[in-house]
Amino acid sequence: MTKVTVGENEGIESALRRFKREVSKAEIFPDMKKHRYFETPIEKRKRKAVARHKQLRRLSRYGKKQY
Repeated sequence: MTKVTVGENEGIESALRRFKREVSKAEIFPDMKKHRYFETPIEKRKRKAVARHKQLRRLSRYGKKQY
């Protein structure tokens, strides 16, 4: 859980900016997007297979091999 304490003479804009920085460091948004919808095991396998295929194509394009 990300928390930001606001100082006495600190403006809300700077506190909000610090909060946004802490949230991006904690990688909350990618995790939130990943859990936005329920994904069945079949959909998960398909998504991972497509990602693996893309990665292999990308690696083969540059002449690198993945073992």
